[in-house]
Amino acid sequence: MILFPAIDLIGGQAVRLYQGDYAQKTVYSADPVSVARDFRDQGATHIHLVDLDGAKAGTPQNFDLICRIKRQTGLFVEVGGGIRTQSTIERYLSEGIDRVILGTAAVTDPDLILSLPDAIKEKIAVGVDAAGGKIAIRGWTEASGYELFSFCEDLQSKGVGTVICTDISKDGAMRGANHELYRALSERVGMQIVASGGVSGIDDLVRLKALGLYGAIIGKAYYEGALDLKEALEVAR
Repeated sequence: MILFPAIDLIGGQAVRLYQGDYAQKTVYSADPVSVARDFRDQGATHIHLVDLDGAKAGTPQNFDLICRIKRQTGLFVEVGGGIRTQSTIERYLSEGIDRVILGTAAVTDPDLILSLPDAIKEKIAVGVDAAGGKIAIRGWTEASGYELFSFCEDLQSKGVGTVICTDISKDGAMRGANHELYRALSERVGMQIVASGGVSGIDDLVRLKALGLYGAIIGKAYYEGALDLKEALEVAR
């Protein structure tokens, strides 16, 4: 299982939100590049970046910073937030970003994925963010009405190979991941599943790995010191 330490970006700073609420923001670092370097130095090979400003605005707002993190760390970088057109996807990929995450656009523009060339489609993931079993969009500020499992099945039929699934109620809450959700999803689809939200300790990672998931994202547990990154990387491997 691949471990993705996360950096969420607002105003060029590394932050964490509580359950996606922009009003409940904690700033962890004014130097996200340094945070990413520290991930790399502790043994991380992959990193998950979210442009939270972009998610609200609908277009990338921390583009230069994200590209700088890629250049200065050499990590496998996946990025989401405000990516809603093919041109934005291509802009990131041209700068060496390894995987681009679609969120809102996968719901509001269902033909976008179908229209992507295979070479680009291979480098995208879809962020499936759910509250009460329904998909949320626009930086988790709106409910879409789409049901989680049927939406993921539709994504698979369109050729999407990777989904990043977040239980919003667990995100930043430090109460453990929704293991039953990931078990059920893995039984319904054959895509690579990345678990996101609520990972609060090594125990969570052991259980997620046992489900055979492709990856897991860690955020607040690392920043709050509840999880040792080197140990977590060993467990994931």
